[in-house]
Amino acid sequence: MSPAMRVHFRVVMKAVLLCCAAALSMLCFYRSLQLPHGIPSKGPSPSAWQERAPRSLSYGSRDYESASTGPLAPQYDTNELQQPLDTVEVTPAQQEVLTSLGDLFISVKTTLSYHRSRLDVILKTWFTLAQEETWFFSDSQDPEYQERTNGHLINTNCSTSHNRKALCCKMSVEFDTFLRSDKKWFCHFDDDNYVNIPKLLSTLGKYSPQEDWYLGRPSIRTPLEILDREKKKLVDGRKENIKFWFATGGAGFCISRALALKMSPVASGGKFISVCERIRLPDDVTIGYIIEHLLKKKLTYTPEFHSHLEPMKFLRQESFPEQITFSYSGQGRDLNVLKAEGLDERIDPTRFMSLHCYLFPHYSFCPR
Repeated sequence: MSPAMRVHFRVVMKAVLLCCAAALSMLCFYRSLQLPHGIPSKGPSPSAWQERAPRSLSYGSRDYESASTGPLAPQYDTNELQQPLDTVEVTPAQQEVLTSLGDLFISVKTTLSYHRSRLDVILKTWFTLAQEETWFFSDSQDPEYQERTNGHLINTNCSTSHNRKALCCKMSVEFDTFLRSDKKWFCHFDDDNYVNIPKLLSTLGKYSPQEDWYLGRPSIRTPLEILDREKKKLVDGRKENIKFWFATGGAGFCISRALALKMSPVASGGKFISVCERIRLPDDVTIGYIIEHLLKKKLTYTPEFHSHLEPMKFLRQESFPEQITFSYSGQGRDLNVLKAEGLDERIDPTRFMSLHCYLFPHYSFCPR
C-alpha cells in the first residue's frame, strides 16, 4: 500500500470510529431516558405511601378560590362527601342541638421536642377557654408541662418519631381515653392548631352526638384510592382498589360518641394500631378508612377546619370568628401564617396571640 493510500485509510478509519462513538453516545442517552419506564425500580413504587401520608395538593392558585371570596377551599369532587347541615334542608328533628363545653373531649397530639415551642402559645390562648376539656397526648414525661396543663398531659409511651407507627400509637391512646370518658364528642387537633372554642361549640350544636357524625375537611380533591388488601378474591387477575375520604388530622376533626362506639370493635384496646399496620397508612387516614370504608359512614365536609396545607394569608381577618381551626408552618421566607393585625411578629411569630386578641380582646397581653 502506497503512503498516500495509507494516509487515506487512516482518515477513513478515524471518521468511522468517530461516527460509531457518536452513535453509541446517542444510544446510551435515549436508553437512559427509557430506563425509569422499562426497568423496575429497586426502591419503593413512586405511588407507595410514605410513613407520613401526603396531606394536600400544592398551594397553587388553581387549587383555591380568590382571596376576595372568603375562606378558601380546594375545588373538591364532593359527590361522595356529606354536606354540612347548614347547607342542606334541615328537618325539625335536626334543629340545633344544645352542646355544652362539658360535652367535649379535646385531644392535642404533641411531642416532647415541641412542648416549649408549640404548647406555650396554646396555653396562653385557646386552652384557657377549655382547660378541663383539653388533654395533651405526648411521648414523654414532662413535670413542667404536667403542672402547666393542670395535670392534662398524658404520656402515651409511644415513640418520639414522627412516623406512621408513632402517630397511630398516639391516636390509639387518644381514642381509648375518649371512650373511657363520659364525653359526647371526640375532637382531635395537632399542636400547631388554634381552636376557636365558641365556633366549635356552635358547629357541634347542629349535630346530635347520638347519631353518627364524622366532621372534618379533606386535604385532597378526590377520595383516596388504595389497594384492597383485605379482599382475597382477584378481579382480572389482580386485587381491586377501594376509595374513601378522610379528614386531615392537621386541620382537626370531630367524631360523635355514637359513631365512636361503632368504631370500638375494630379500633379500641390497641386495635387501631393493627388497622394502621394492616393498611400501611397514617393515623388520620386510618380513621377515614374505618369510618368510610368499614362502617360505610360518610365524612361531613366542614370547611371551617384549616391546616397549614392551606395558605393562611388568604383567610380574611373579618372571617376569623367563623372559622373553627387555624394553623401555621415554616420559617423565614417560607413562613405560612395568618395575616392577623396586632402584636409584633417577634413576640407573636405564629400570629395565634394576635388572632386570640382579635377574638377575645380583654386578655392582658392584647394591645390596648
